Amino acid sequence: MASIFTRIINGEIPSYKIAENDRYIAILDAFPLVKGHVLVIPKQEVDKLFELDKETYSGLMDFAYDIAQAVEKAIPCLRVGVAVIGLEVPHVHVHLVPLNTMNDINFTQPKMKISPEEMNEISEKIKSYL
Repeated sequence: MASIFTRIINGEIPSYKIAENDRYIAILDAFPLVKGHVLVIPKQEVDKLFELDKETYSGLMDFAYDIAQAVEKAIPCLRVGVAVIGLEVPHVHVHLVPLNTMNDINFTQPKMKISPEEMNEISEKIKSYL
């Protein structure tokens, strides 16, 4: 069965897309820790980060680098944190989280609820820096 990310990539589930190419996609996290929390995902459905071939892994990190640069310009923060957890969805994904405190990247905290209008605004602002 396809992961939720594969279903998003295939257009079966809507998302707030930041960027996409033939191998990777970046979307706003639907259940963000903070405003501007982005997921960077390879289109190839692989469960674990270190199961990716080196070329796909390197390409994922290069793609994430460009997205992180845009996030840092678009969202007021001290820096952009990076996390790869992978326990909730069996499809590699990199979390890019705007940080102002250590708690901003605490995955045990309740997730934010952001209106669709604000999610669109955040998405457009990040995209404007790409």
